[in-house]
Amino acid sequence: MMTKGSRILVLVAALAMGLVYVLPLWRITLQAPQYPEGLGMVIRINTIVGVKQHDLNNINNLNHYIGMKRIVPESIPEMKIMPVVIGVFMLLGLLTAAVGRRRLLYGFMALFLAFSVAGLVDFWMWEYDYGHNLDQENAIIKVPGMSYQPPLIGSRQILNFKAHSWPGWGGWILIGVGALGTAVAFTEFRRGRAERTGTPGAADAGSAPPTGAAAIGTLLLLGSATLTGCGGPDARPIAFGSEACEACLMGIVDDGHAAELVTRTGRAYVFDSVECLAAFLGAMPDASDVHSVWVTDFSNPPDLIRAEDSFFLVSPTLTSPMGLGLTAFGRMEDRDGAVHAFGGQPLDWDGVRTVVAAAWPDGRPAHGGHTETLAPDTTAGVHQGHGD
Repeated sequence: MMTKGSRILVLVAALAMGLVYVLPLWRITLQAPQYPEGLGMVIRINTIVGVKQHDLNNINNLNHYIGMKRIVPESIPEMKIMPVVIGVFMLLGLLTAAVGRRRLLYGFMALFLAFSVAGLVDFWMWEYDYGHNLDQENAIIKVPGMSYQPPLIGSRQILNFKAHSWPGWGGWILIGVGALGTAVAFTEFRRGRAERTGTPGAADAGSAPPTGAAAIGTLLLLGSATLTGCGGPDARPIAFGSEACEACLMGIVDDGHAAELVTRTGRAYVFDSVECLAAFLGAMPDASDVHSVWVTDFSNPPDLIRAEDSFFLVSPTLTSPMGLGLTAFGRMEDRDGAVHAFGGQPLDWDGVRTVVAAAWPDGRPAHGGHTETLAPDTTAGVHQGHGD
């Protein structure tokens, strides 16, 4: 028989699956120059909807140009099957927790993992069908042999669009259920084997608390709803020489000063300088959609590092593309070496934002172009970098 702790964990996993009925399973977003706000669709357990009101219709209109089938949720069989399947797994989980038989647990988890793999394969095949079986005869834009595979997880360039595909909160919950159930099954398997071989202490296993493996599974499940906020999309490589700064529209060519902002939906805004990133962020009416901000490590270009973990220098000698003389470093030692070599003032990320706000009160360079590098004494009163 399963231990009381294991049965409680299985009960938690079974009940957690109920959240999938109200939380999105998956999120796909598209970004392109002609759609500055991006387009997106959310896959729920029984339908597909646009992130914004007209997004799904706009995506279907774009797909029509290249002969791609319309995305019609009502015609997708999985949308009708998924609610039933998840309901069956919830009942199986509740039954397993109530009966407490290990074989029932093993069967429940084997079926759940098999269904999860089958679901991902089906999703990939669905994407393959939409991206390869194009109606070239009736397409407005005809490109012989054109086909593409949208990303299952992650990002991919498709023509002039950047496609991003990530689990939604419901998807992360199912991942947590799988991790928790696997940990419990593995723990119970080891406990059962110990009982069969007469290992000392096995008789007391029924009152033992959950093992470390099951505890890890619990943390994965409880943290699944926040993974989209602390995990999810990271910065992407910047295409130097072919991309323009989101703030000043200048071409990005300096790989030592470039920066990037990533939203929670995976959209990446790229900048030619730290100051343009800080100005863009300061001008945003609502920063709640920001997932992370990144700057280039000047000592190891074009490596991108998180802005809040970086060490900055404002210097009249070490110039930056937009003239404020702001440079980022991944290590304090490198930043301090630059202070000795070029002069200037060490800053942290809050200090950088203060400097940019003071220099560009309107959120853009003076006269629409480069500005004079700030002298070190103009940064008095702003935050210095990490313990300086």
